[in-house]
Amino acid sequence: MTGLYIHVPFCRRRCVYCDFYSTTQGSDVRRAYVRALCEEMKTRRDEVSGHRLHTLYIGGGTPSQLSAEELDAIFETAHECYVLDDAAEVTIEANPDDVTPEWVESIRRVGINRVSLGVQTFDDALLRRLSRRHTADQARQAVRLLAASGFSNLSIDLIYGLPDQSRRAFRDDLTEALDLPVCHLSAYALIYEQGTPLFDLRRRGEVSEADEDLSLGMYADLLDATERAGFRRYEISNFARPGWEARHNSSYWNDAPYVGCGPAAHSYDGHRRRRNLPDLKRYVDSPGRPPFETEELTLHERYDEFLLTRLRTAEGLAVEEVETKFGPAFARHFRAEAAAHLRAGRLEEADGRISISRSGLFLSDLIMSDLMWPD
Repeated sequence: MTGLYIHVPFCRRRCVYCDFYSTTQGSDVRRAYVRALCEEMKTRRDEVSGHRLHTLYIGGGTPSQLSAEELDAIFETAHECYVLDDAAEVTIEANPDDVTPEWVESIRRVGINRVSLGVQTFDDALLRRLSRRHTADQARQAVRLLAASGFSNLSIDLIYGLPDQSRRAFRDDLTEALDLPVCHLSAYALIYEQGTPLFDLRRRGEVSEADEDLSLGMYADLLDATERAGFRRYEISNFARPGWEARHNSSYWNDAPYVGCGPAAHSYDGHRRRRNLPDLKRYVDSPGRPPFETEELTLHERYDEFLLTRLRTAEGLAVEEVETKFGPAFARHFRAEAAAHLRAGRLEEADGRISISRSGLFLSDLIMSDLMWPD
């Protein structure tokens, strides 16, 4: 599999918790960005094996801020540079209040077949506190409009551990989300990222972070609610009805190569990471030649990344896979460090694969830290 990620660094306004690279600059800059993006796709097309894409993911920022004409230009260039498989998964992230009948028609026309909606919560007071633009009712209406328009591959993002959010309130969010016609749910614990307004609010004592017991309780509720609704946990924070797992995101966890275009976008070829610099001005001033930096991963770093990504998945990994990729010393280290966690039930082994058990999920960071290669 090869995937293409396109980073759209535009938002109408910034959410207080977000540390992704984005700007609130207007349409003139956006048009210049689209021209530069199209040039980057052209100059980097040979990085995709056979120019064939299995997945295309448009993230941000807020990609639903792009106009129909801008989307048309992006997809015209994508089809010029690449061959999309007939069954390619083509995703766009969207803010619920951008989802109108006209917008839905524009994404259908270019071949988008999966929509990921940033809902975060169905509590209007919390949405305002997070500086989200939409209301809970707009989120419900967006999902229903997309479903009624024939989009069956729909995902919702939720955040838990929000300021003053109770465990009952998060259970209500889960009920609302899983009652909607969606086949995929991503749910993440709130992180107070340095440099965000939310981080400063906590520093000033204006908000308080959810304590560990509350966060763990919310995660337990997440596991229970998704299981009851027929969703399978295929990654620590991602749940889907069988057959509706996000193929693009799964490539990140399964060591597949991908190319990232746009300012701040990342690429990976199996040995080397590339990051376009988060600088929109330099990006548009150098169409097709964005400033970037690369990192050649050592064998130890590749092992650690393989371990961290694979153990996030429900399938886990096989020891034979470790030996094949990294050699017998790494396989022995993995087996030795995994033994205590297997005995304690935090890891489990079936059909030659080792994965984190349900009880181990609550200690996943500790487990993976123990299994990493020692410095």
